[in-house]
Amino acid sequence: MVGISGASGIPYARRLIEELARLEAVETHLVMSAGAREVMRREGYEPEQLERLAAFVYDPADLGAVLASGSFRTSGMVIAPASATTAGKLAAGIADNLLLRAAYVHLKEKRPLILLLRETPLPLPTLQALVTLAQAGAVVMPASPGFYNRPAEVEDLLGFMAQRILDHLGLKAAGPRWEG
Repeated sequence: MVGISGASGIPYARRLIEELARLEAVETHLVMSAGAREVMRREGYEPEQLERLAAFVYDPADLGAVLASGSFRTSGMVIAPASATTAGKLAAGIADNLLLRAAYVHLKEKRPLILLLRETPLPLPTLQALVTLAQAGAVVMPASPGFYNRPAEVEDLLGFMAQRILDHLGLKAAGPRWEG
């Protein structure tokens, strides 16, 4: 399950979905918030570019979709990028769209939930929300790629973050590893 919220950083979502599409045993379910669609266009993408890579795409207003139920089994959910607003609402238990409801379900069912936070700086209310989410079982992963692999281009940085996400989902991720 991949959710995209209205934070800047659509290339992170694109690379993650591409990597998931390469894995044979993975079926990607995608939901994008209305804000994500707006940011996507501002960053030079059309929603259809990412929708084509997913097995299933859902309307964020459809709170009756299968993703809204704990009986729908997933191996985990990633929100990439995750906005501070999405994190704050989720920490407060607000699930007023399908993206938030699916994330809430992952928390309540104790399934992996990763938030690739794309926000800086972080004010106190956001930090408090992130602590609450971590205490509830979410993995808060700031979008801050490493440089030890000597990235030559932006795609290398995006690949680093996709690899970290896949690692946390227990999926085989290719790419350079720390060899310290």
